[in-house]
Amino acid sequence: MPDLADYAPPPHTSQHWSLRKPAATGGGGVVVSQSRAAAEAGLAVLEAGGNAADAAVAAAFALPAVEPWNSGLGGIGFAIVHKPGAPPEVVDFGPVASGRVDPAAYPLTGKWKQDLFAWPEVVGDVNIHGPLSFVIPSAVAGYDLLRERFGTGMGLDRLLGPAIALARRGLPQDWFTLLKVSSSARVLRLYEESARIYLPDGLPPNPPYQGAPGFFPLGRLAETLERLRDQGLRDFYEGGVAADLAADIAAMGGVVDAADLAGCRATLRPATPIAWRDTHTIHTAGGLTAAPTMAAVIVGMNRLPLGGAPGTDWYRGFARAMRGAYAERLAGLGAAKETAETCTTHLTVCDRDGMMVSVTTTLLSSMGSRVVLPKTGVLMNNGMMWFDPEPGSANAIRPGARPLCNMSPVTVSRAGDDTNPLIAAGASGGRRILASVLQMLAFSLDFGMAPGEAAHWPRIDVSGPDGVTADRRLEADILAGLGQDGALEVVEHAVLPVNFACPNLILREGRAATGISDAMSPWSAALAAGA
Repeated sequence: MPDLADYAPPPHTSQHWSLRKPAATGGGGVVVSQSRAAAEAGLAVLEAGGNAADAAVAAAFALPAVEPWNSGLGGIGFAIVHKPGAPPEVVDFGPVASGRVDPAAYPLTGKWKQDLFAWPEVVGDVNIHGPLSFVIPSAVAGYDLLRERFGTGMGLDRLLGPAIALARRGLPQDWFTLLKVSSSARVLRLYEESARIYLPDGLPPNPPYQGAPGFFPLGRLAETLERLRDQGLRDFYEGGVAADLAADIAAMGGVVDAADLAGCRATLRPATPIAWRDTHTIHTAGGLTAAPTMAAVIVGMNRLPLGGAPGTDWYRGFARAMRGAYAERLAGLGAAKETAETCTTHLTVCDRDGMMVSVTTTLLSSMGSRVVLPKTGVLMNNGMMWFDPEPGSANAIRPGARPLCNMSPVTVSRAGDDTNPLIAAGASGGRRILASVLQMLAFSLDFGMAPGEAAHWPRIDVSGPDGVTADRRLEADILAGLGQDGALEVVEHAVLPVNFACPNLILREGRAATGISDAMSPWSAALAAGA
């Protein structure tokens, strides 16, 4: 009989099940989103005759009503559009600080902050939440340029119709909403309109114990979407909506003003290519995204051994390449290591003609600044958190400046032919995005996995120059090999804690496309037209 006097409990496991997320295949196009409701909005547009750009816009406008903690009208982002017969282009609506921002408004306490980034701590955390944490909200400008430059001319009544219906219905009051709202409740309660919407009676909105969950309203979001439908999307920057945004921000003591809004424009530029071995080209957003670090990692990945499946040597080589690239990124680009959850979202779309759109959009932190502007129902970003508050640093706070961020939307084509997209992919998850996207690409391109297999294959995360986080489902010899190279944390891949990014991917073969969403995101889905 065993002696249990010194019994050591095994590691806690939060999920005692094996999950499978279904892929979707169809000849009429595929939409993949972290919210099935947003994917349904995009699919409805595809089935109504829209193309991938139209569907991406419809899905993106639906997101504020169905996952407001991840993205919204008050956010920013990047998109890559890859049309058959043309090289890919980037729609850049990335973060830009107000022209009126004053670095002196962010005095340091002399301590270090371990919130989302390991930055010097700012008095009152005013760079993390509240009106001084806003950068210019450029998401609507990005979606506007996406539809104007690449869409079919479908009217705003049709593109915004699903979003308006979802906003009128309200946010689902289920367990996942409770989880996400509760995680931000401590700060949401500081802002009147945010607390009114998300903390009725001072508490997060509990789902019913039995029966179907209900829905709760999101302030004036539906009304604002209707105004944009009727007045045009530039109304967000130069019309009545802009005036309401500027008035609310000024009343709260923020600095993003009417001039910032009026000057907000998304831009187009060529995608930045990276060679993947001698077989494929990865098309990235370039610039102040994760693309330069991705290029450095791929150089190392191109030397890794291939075989039937990723093995010990592959994972160790990938981890070394990631650590080396992050050491260079942190030393040369002024970025800090993120230390907590970001709540970006990613969506991918492919239409029947093979156009692919890869969109990453974010509020930065979960629920961004935690500030809902009362006149519009717009939940604002906290993009000032991307800046290093230490004066004089490479990524310092400056009027009109652009910070370094981690977004990594990509498309893929065969080497030597950048006019025929094969894959669109991306992820949410802040510092974890890069490792996730690169592993999904490697599983697909180097190991020949179908999208559904790639999405369920165990991954590692390397988010800095030190240490590796590994999915405990990996084989023991792989874990042992990783542990020989430095600090290793073996973790569960679960809904919460969030230890890995949330990727999605579409692969087109012949005239059909197959998409897969993140296996651990409860609301995510891939949906196909003409399945």
